[in-house]
Amino acid sequence: MKKLLLLFMICASVYTLNAQVNTPQPSPFSKVEQKVGLTDITLAYSRPGVKDREVFGNLVPYGKVWRTGANKNTIITFSTDASVFGSTLKAGSYAIFTKPGKDMWEVYFYADTENWGTPKEWDASKVMAMGEVPVHPVPFNVETFTIDINSIKNSSAIIEIIWEKTYVGIPFTVPTDDAVLASINDVLGGEPKANDYFSSAVYYLQEGKDIKQAQEWIDKAVDMDKDAPKFWVLRQQSLIHAKAGDKVGAIAAAKKSLEGAKKAGNADYVKMNEDSLKEWGAM
Repeated sequence: MKKLLLLFMICASVYTLNAQVNTPQPSPFSKVEQKVGLTDITLAYSRPGVKDREVFGNLVPYGKVWRTGANKNTIITFSTDASVFGSTLKAGSYAIFTKPGKDMWEVYFYADTENWGTPKEWDASKVMAMGEVPVHPVPFNVETFTIDINSIKNSSAIIEIIWEKTYVGIPFTVPTDDAVLASINDVLGGEPKANDYFSSAVYYLQEGKDIKQAQEWIDKAVDMDKDAPKFWVLRQQSLIHAKAGDKVGAIAAAKKSLEGAKKAGNADYVKMNEDSLKEWGAM
């Protein structure tokens, strides 16, 4: 019994010696995952706070390379190639370094991501893209350093950095169009389903491509499901016909979409169709 008690005391002592106090990080880690077109993008960074300090021009000096956050340098990962400042970034991960200025920031996409903070020795050969972006003043204080991806379109978006009273945006593009067109050619050249025609037509509408081709595809999609037409498909048919200059066809499709939306109790589509029908003089 004494031996068991002694063993328990030894184990308890070892645990006590190895135990550590667990407290919140002053600059907590954050991870942003965003899809732009067909590209998956991940941002990993740490978020310092203002904490009653003067940040830009003081805590973060002007004219010096900054890790763009706290702790380990900020890292962005693209699942496909991307284009920034006219340079192509191959699919992979990059550290984002910046050199803040009062009116402009220099931005660098750096091939080496294994730096804690800024590199001890800056290697210009590892700068895969660089450029300048203007500073925009923010009319209120942003306490926590924030990076996000916004202004998202099928083939482009903006990496937005905002902290204290400063905002900068870094535009980039991804090769969505090439991938989508290849997919359309491949699938429609085989045995396409109604949804394949629908998706192709809507993409052509969104991207301002051949509207007559979009009209042909959306009509095929509707015809293939004519026994149970979907109100959201009919809605797109109305928009494509309107863009193609066929107001009669647009009104007919919108009325059918409106009827289906009412049956489904979808108030959003009811309003959209009613607004379009009013615009086209049919209500």
